[in-house]
Amino acid sequence: MNEQTIGVVLAEARRAAGLTVGQLSAITKIREALLYAIERDDFSLCGGDFYTRGHVKAIAKAVGLDPEAMVHLYDEQHGGLPQPVRAATVFQSSKGVKLRERGRPNWTMALGVALAIVVVFGVVRVMGGAGQVPTAEITPVSSTGPTVPPNAPASPAEPRRTAAQSTQKDSDLVVVKAKAKRSSYINVRDSKGKKLFAGTLRAGKSDTWTARAGVNLLLRDAGAVSLQVNGKNLGTLGASGEQVRRTFGPETPPQR
Repeated sequence: MNEQTIGVVLAEARRAAGLTVGQLSAITKIREALLYAIERDDFSLCGGDFYTRGHVKAIAKAVGLDPEAMVHLYDEQHGGLPQPVRAATVFQSSKGVKLRERGRPNWTMALGVALAIVVVFGVVRVMGGAGQVPTAEITPVSSTGPTVPPNAPASPAEPRRTAAQSTQKDSDLVVVKAKAKRSSYINVRDSKGKKLFAGTLRAGKSDTWTARAGVNLLLRDAGAVSLQVNGKNLGTLGASGEQVRRTFGPETPPQR
């Protein structure tokens, strides 16, 4: 095995296992183009020694070879093993370290800065008048925020919705309330078929559903459930054990 390249060894093992490159790709999840390259001993597409070792292990395992032995063969043939580093070379310094000596204070520069401050102060006094230093005008700022002039028009308030508009908007609502005398299955859907409730309403329990445009109701035991629609008591819709379907629409407003 050592006389053959690792690519040749893997290719012969694949053929001996009766696998095509496509079948090997499906097993190892490695692209076919990469498998062809590895069998040609071209590892440039693997992305480095770390990934190459992983591919070699996966291929060797799939074709019945020892993964660790194949990785060792790759390291021998392609120099994948890291070179040893001597401790002396790590701790040996190639250049001497120079420590910067602390210099003496520069009194000439400090004196120049002090003279410049004196000159600037004198110019300010001359420009502002003898004995006077110009000051900036300070404008008091109100902490309560901006004020509105007395003659400024007030911002228009958002118009409120009238009772008639509210009634018109909610006129298409349908409210159905059910109360179970004994446990019964109920299926409730709106006018578009959307499920509002589907299940058993327990004895003594009540529930209310609201939808726009209409409510479709299925009662498996019509005599077990009393109904109230849009505030009107309808009682039961059928006899005990009778299955009933009903559709309720919005309450028709009274004509003027």
